[in-house]
Parts: sequence; structure tokens; C-alpha cells
Amino acid sequence: MAVPFLWKAAVLVEKHRTGLLAVSCAGLFGANLSYHVFPEQTFKLWYQCWTKGQPAELSEKLRSLFHDVLEDVGVKSMNCYQPFAAFGFHPVSAGIPWLPAGSLVGIPANFTSTVEDRQEIVNRVVVINGREVDWESKQGLALKEALLFSPEAQKFAIAREIVYLQSNSPVVYAALPPACLAGTCLSGVAVKQLLGLYSGPRVLRGIYNITIAAVGLVGYFLAYDAVSHALDYRMDRKAATISKDYARGGVEFYNKILSRNRTLRTLLGKQGEKIYAPSGNLFPRYWFRLKHAPYTSRRDLIVNILRVPQA
Repeated sequence: MAVPFLWKAAVLVEKHRTGLLAVSCAGLFGANLSYHVFPEQTFKLWYQCWTKGQPAELSEKLRSLFHDVLEDVGVKSMNCYQPFAAFGFHPVSAGIPWLPAGSLVGIPANFTSTVEDRQEIVNRVVVINGREVDWESKQGLALKEALLFSPEAQKFAIAREIVYLQSNSPVVYAALPPACLAGTCLSGVAVKQLLGLYSGPRVLRGIYNITIAAVGLVGYFLAYDAVSHALDYRMDRKAATISKDYARGGVEFYNKILSRNRTLRTLLGKQGEKIYAPSGNLFPRYWFRLKHAPYTSRRDLIVNILRVPQA
């Protein structure tokens, strides 16, 4: 029963492939862009930091810092970018500035503390591997030092997210899956016609279709990683070239991330050795994928920018 149904479905797809491809591509694009179109109702709910059962509020100090970064980046419509308190250790962002909902930038709680003011970070409970971190232990002191950023490093990290939104990167990411789907389908049909497989055995066409789907999926993963790496480097370069202070902050930011990851590698034991490399970079989750550019190469990029006299 299942085989005849599959053949009928395949015939139906062949008959209406152009319409189905258009609908699928539009659906993929809309699904990937949905939380950027409505960031307040989706993205913020996911990344919002909570304290005592209530959404955490950003301090006036961080709001002022965020406003300064907007001015340094050269944002004209500042009302299109709104900050909020996010959990985690890195700034996050979503939204499209020129849409009515605007954009959101999540600033992590550890940004409340700085190298000069360390009190806030030690007042927080951090549990790793089921145990609370002792801030006075050797590893606790190393982790605390890695979580404290200077104002310049904080500005660089926030500027990266603003540049990400300003350059319409969410649209680029959303357009990638439908582009790969359309490319795979169209090239698959063209090759099938070229080889004359439409008049060949059904089994052969089925094997060919499965092969094309697998190749297209691998191609999407590789294209996604390549685009992600290119955007990572682009955001770092734009943020670091705002001024020398931002560039120095970028070097500090990535050095602290690498130091934090090395500390987490020790604290997490065997699990940490699977996630973090001895250098502090992340190990690929899958053997052929590396979603983001290595932290060491991103830091080295900024170091090279600092060496240029006119940087």
C-alpha cells in the first residue's frame, strides 16, 4: 500500500514541482525570518534574563553604554534599536531595524560588573557540572577574571551585534535555505533531463533523487558555515575599525572568551574536553561543520587591524 502511494505522490510532485518549489522556498524564508519580524514576542521571551520571578532590568549605566555605542557606530534611527537584559555571557540580537518592530540587543548580566567593579559578579550563583562555583578557588578566580570586561571590550561586543543588525544579516541567513533548496531542485532537474533519467527505470530515478537530496543538504551546511564565517569576520572588522579603543576592546573580548572556555574545559571535566579545545576554541559539534569562525582567528584579525598605522 505504501509503495503505490509514494509513486503517486512522486508523480504529483513532478507535475506541480514549480508551484511546490515556490511555496516551499517562501515558507522556508518566512519561517527563518519570523522571529526577526516579531522579536518582542519570540526572541526576547527566549533570551530574557529573570530575577526573583521578574524580568531583569538593565542598569542606567548599561543603557548609557548602549547609547554611546549606537552613536559610535553611526546609527541614525536610534529608536530602532532597543536593549534588554539577557541571560548567558555574550550579547545577542534579533530583528530588522527598518521594520516596524525594530531590533533588540540582549546585554548579558555579567556586563553589569567591570574590571573596576567586581562586586556584582561574585553576588551571582553560577552552577557548573552540578556544583556551585567557588569564586575564591583557583578555577573560580580564573572564571571571574574571564567574565569581567572593560568598558572598551563591552562596547566592542555590543557594536558587533549592532553591525550584525545594521547590515541585514538576519535576511541573509533567512534567504540561504530557500536559495539552497531552489538551487538543488533546479540543478537536479537539469541533470536528470541531461542524462535522460525521466525515461529510465523508476528505481534509478528514486536513487538519483535521494542522492541529490543528500548532496543538497551537505551543500547547505557548507554554505551556511561559509556565510557565517564571512559575517563573523565582517562584524569583527567593522566593530574594530570604529576606533583603536574598540580594536583593543575586541582583542580583550576574545582573549577573555578563550580564557573562559579553557576554565570551563577544566571545570566540566570529560564533557568540557569534548566541547572546548585546549586553546579555548569550540570543537565542531559535527565532524564536517564549524558554524562560527574560531575565536583565535577572530582575535588575530583584530590584532592585525591594530598593527595598521591608520587603523
